[in-house]
Amino acid sequence: MKRILFVDDEPRILEGLRRMLRGQRGEWEMAFAESGEAACAQLADSPFDVIVTDMRMPGMDGVALLRHVRERYPQMIRIILSGHSEQEAAFRAVAVAHQFLSKPCEAETIRSVVTRACNLQKLLNDPALRQLVGSVSSLPSLPKTHERLNQLLVNPNASLQTIGRVIEQDMGMSAKILQIVNSSFFGLPQRISNIAAAINYLGLQTIRNLVLSVETFRAFEKEKPCPGFSVEALQSHALATAHLIQQMMTDRVALQDAFTAGLLHDVGKLILATRYADRYANALSCARQKAVPLSETERSLLGVSHAEVGAYLLGIWGLPYTVVEAVAFHHEPGKVDAQIFDALTAVHVANVLAYESHPDNAGATGSLPPILDEGLVQRLNLADKLPAWRTAAACRSSPSAS
Repeated sequence: MKRILFVDDEPRILEGLRRMLRGQRGEWEMAFAESGEAACAQLADSPFDVIVTDMRMPGMDGVALLRHVRERYPQMIRIILSGHSEQEAAFRAVAVAHQFLSKPCEAETIRSVVTRACNLQKLLNDPALRQLVGSVSSLPSLPKTHERLNQLLVNPNASLQTIGRVIEQDMGMSAKILQIVNSSFFGLPQRISNIAAAINYLGLQTIRNLVLSVETFRAFEKEKPCPGFSVEALQSHALATAHLIQQMMTDRVALQDAFTAGLLHDVGKLILATRYADRYANALSCARQKAVPLSETERSLLGVSHAEVGAYLLGIWGLPYTVVEAVAFHHEPGKVDAQIFDALTAVHVANVLAYESHPDNAGATGSLPPILDEGLVQRLNLADKLPAWRTAAACRSSPSAS
């Protein structure tokens, strides 16, 4: 049974949550605290899976509480539930919270968000990995991309379209923008998976405020490299995969999720290379020496692949389910038994073809390419399309890093 801790300095709010969620008592063990300090005391006594806290409270506020939780209990899912709509406060929360819910919030919304977060924990059985990924507040960006974005943001003539193209080239920035725009702080009726749409909705000033937030965007630290790993190659391969998907898919609605999933499908590698550098360097080395796909050595040495690691982070950040699913199973689409050419199947095929098309630029790994699911190809009648798709992949000069 999952343990959920709700924190609010108003007793009537806590009582309302208690009544509203009483139907969950068979699935959740719920506890309630009237202050950040009281919550810390409960956390010290026993473990919890999820914390849902108000933002503004006397003494230790919600941001300070979640910062404490991130440091002491990084495996916990951290959610802000607040009625305060100031953008500055929301940006403070984004640095420490996985998701942001706005009051008043219906019981079904809370139930759905918490249940989905708990279900995602099944992707990572290793508590140490859940702690590692749960502690991630931002993903590093390439220094040149970070610098270029800062230049554009002080240029009065820079357009949102130009800024969007720069952000789209960086998986760390893209993932964070999508986390923010999909928080209920902005009250959108549906989840956004399109980077350009997210940029247009947030606007120039919001993007500028986010970039100036040290904890939201940060440059990749070259002084802490993971041997055998190239973040430049990783980003190039991600772009090659996403742009190949644009040429492969005719369903323009499905393309939005598929393109974003292609852009973010290897985000787990970025997490492992920057947070688990020593062990991940060993996985990279073994993949090269044994000439096997990297995901194979990841599972044998780490117990999990970059696909599950990336999907877990994007899931707890609240990105659309279609994107999370495509990232989680892009090496194993058979686990989902896909019957249509959707985001998952498009990412699987494009990832393999983008890698195959540049055998001399194996990017971060030098390992064998990921394996194309031939059963999927036959089931979806894709064989006749593969030659044209391979040609399209070969036309791109980007190095690959799958």
